[in-house]
Amino acid sequence: MSPSAAPLSVPLHLHTPLLQTRADYSACGKPLLLKMDALQPSGSFKLRGVGLLCQREVAAGAREIFCASGGNAGIAAAYAGRALDVPVTIVVPETTSPEVRRQIAATGADVLVHGAVFDEANAHAIAMAEARDAAYVHPFDHPSLWEGHASLIDEVVEDGAAFDCVITSVGGGGLLAGIVAGLKRNGLSNVPVIAVETEGAASFHASLEAGTHVTLPAITSIANSLGARRVAPHVFDLPNHHPIESVLVSDAQAVQACLKFADAQRVLVEPACGAALAVADVHFELLQGFERPLIEVCGGIGVSLAKLETWRSQFG
Repeated sequence: MSPSAAPLSVPLHLHTPLLQTRADYSACGKPLLLKMDALQPSGSFKLRGVGLLCQREVAAGAREIFCASGGNAGIAAAYAGRALDVPVTIVVPETTSPEVRRQIAATGADVLVHGAVFDEANAHAIAMAEARDAAYVHPFDHPSLWEGHASLIDEVVEDGAAFDCVITSVGGGGLLAGIVAGLKRNGLSNVPVIAVETEGAASFHASLEAGTHVTLPAITSIANSLGARRVAPHVFDLPNHHPIESVLVSDAQAVQACLKFADAQRVLVEPACGAALAVADVHFELLQGFERPLIEVCGGIGVSLAKLETWRSQFG
């Protein structure tokens, strides 16, 4: 490791700001606490868990890192590799946009395109890591990821903010697992979590409804950062141990929440993040029993002014 590499004991993520909306910001009529992980250096919450996992792999002797990702985990791994002075290869599926591929490459990683869907890209990343005796970093299914993501709850508690529910988007479920872990380790296991997915990317909701671990046949939502066809097994089991309410929003509702948030906070977020922000308007009745809802503003790199305008036109 070069002298310029980040110390392995220092977290790679930032302690992000906690903002509060006015009571009239949403239909629920309550002030909303906003944990602003859209402001992480990698653009999303992913740096919390991916950074910790990469640090631990390097501390254990890894000299190279492979990760499969549609975007946010990939750029978090690329950022971590650059900070830790180890080469990183990100394998993305064909559905990952050229813009996102360029962003990952600009952060310092090699980008390979393999497979039509994440599952194929992931299998290729695992095979390459094994062949090169390199570390493999999963984007959402690893205990170190969940431990790293839990730090967002630590920060809210450290900031002295009282909250009585947490609203979060769900893709593969790593963020949800981290939030539940963070609540538990701060003595807040009674605080419920509202887990939000977009229609067309709702593998967690489908699994809960079916009572078995479901794999979606395809992802049809524009919120492709939520595009895990199957949540991690640990995540499917979480409602047996923690109060979790699973809800859905439409792509149009997620986009509307992104536009509203951009106007109010001057920050751009993906529809995957907009899903969580939409709850206070779309499912406002769920929040009537709470006084201080906390929303994890998870962020995401797959957004731009041009994309927001396209989505605005698409969904009216």
